[in-house]
Amino acid sequence: MDKLNNMRVFCRIVELGTFAAVAREMNLSAMMISKYMTQLEESLGVALLNRTTRQISLTEAGEVYFHRSKQLMDDFSELDEYTSQLGQHVKGTLKISAPIDFGGLYMVNAIEAYQSKYPDVRVLMTLHNNRVDLSKGSFDLSLLVTVSLDLGVVARKIAETQLCTYASPEYLEKYGKPEHIDQLVSHRCLLYIDTPHHDYWVFNQDNQEVKIKPNWYFCSNNGRALCQAAALGMGVTQVPEISAATYLQEGKLVEVLPDFKIPPLTIYATYLQRRFLPAKLTTFVDFMAEYFSELKPIAMG
Repeated sequence: MDKLNNMRVFCRIVELGTFAAVAREMNLSAMMISKYMTQLEESLGVALLNRTTRQISLTEAGEVYFHRSKQLMDDFSELDEYTSQLGQHVKGTLKISAPIDFGGLYMVNAIEAYQSKYPDVRVLMTLHNNRVDLSKGSFDLSLLVTVSLDLGVVARKIAETQLCTYASPEYLEKYGKPEHIDQLVSHRCLLYIDTPHHDYWVFNQDNQEVKIKPNWYFCSNNGRALCQAAALGMGVTQVPEISAATYLQEGKLVEVLPDFKIPPLTIYATYLQRRFLPAKLTTFVDFMAEYFSELKPIAMG
């Protein structure tokens, strides 16, 4: 019995949820996957999975065994990759998660520059604003624009951006320019959803963070869409400066309430602390830190 293989099968059953899904992934029959699981449970003398006609769930022993097995599988994979790269070119597939605006505006050029130096590394980038759980293994690296970090991750600062409030010159001419955050109650607000601040706008008043729940007129999870709406005169919006850079340069948006903006937000590259860090990860993080330290567009301060 190949116990390592059976552990791998067990971990994939837990992650994918069904024997059939694992069978398809491994190009094996569901009967063979079931055989591997039976061998593993018999060798341990304990049930790892609760099987019903509708779903599979972990037993108490299975819960413990899964987390330890997953760590071992990750360690083996990392060790193999780390060892294979000693004295060789950096290679492999790097899976990264990035915020929609930052990823769309800046990361493609950064990745192109990285791959010019490391042509054997493939990069799979997923853009969304959701915070990812790196421990699930779907991503090697997560880029975050945030003021707080999760426990258990390594964070490398790569850049900063301001969270600012904007409106178009035409809107301000029609509705007036707010001089104090209390005046926002009488303005049309364009809300950025799916952020750490949820439904609130945040400001700095007398060195204290103040949250305001705007009476929104239009909302989106995309900063560029909100900037476009603001540029059309639809209202006032609060977004990171990385989203508004082009509109500011073209004069389509102007900043309002500059005296009330909070300290800069940090853009981090985050990853799990591991015994063996693959070269594709370490070289990418080092490259991003250097790349953005030398890049000084309006949005990066």
